[in-house]
Amino acid sequence: MAREVQFTFDCADPAALASFWAEVLGYRVQAPPGGFATWDEALEAMGVPPERRNDASALTDPEGVGPRLFFQRVPEEKRVKNRVHLDVRTAPGLTGDARMEALEAAADRLIAHGATRLERHDPDPPLGTGHLVMADPEGNEFCLD
Repeated sequence: MAREVQFTFDCADPAALASFWAEVLGYRVQAPPGGFATWDEALEAMGVPPERRNDASALTDPEGVGPRLFFQRVPEEKRVKNRVHLDVRTAPGLTGDARMEALEAAADRLIAHGATRLERHDPDPPLGTGHLVMADPEGNEFCLD
């Protein structure tokens, strides 16, 4: 039986990190509940004080296919390497130099939005197709694949 999944990010600034990942994946901030034009209106009506309105944020796939991403504020900073990470498929079907050029172009675009490039792994046939290891603005590792 297939299950619906959501990926949750612990972070210091849910709105900012959600904005970054929306750029990476082409996702959108989840719409506010029915009857509200904005999240601020909804949170005001729910009695959430202004200083708590960035405690969480969520993104959804506009095509309705990909998993929901949830961002929640936590007090502690990231301390160690992720045990699970996302592979962002930015060069499917490409090989060799064309693949690495596409990955580098994607990396440059994401660096402009706050990402950090950590490592480059050049193609190593037959199994290694090449990828880039990146970090989001809060240090969570992900790969451009």
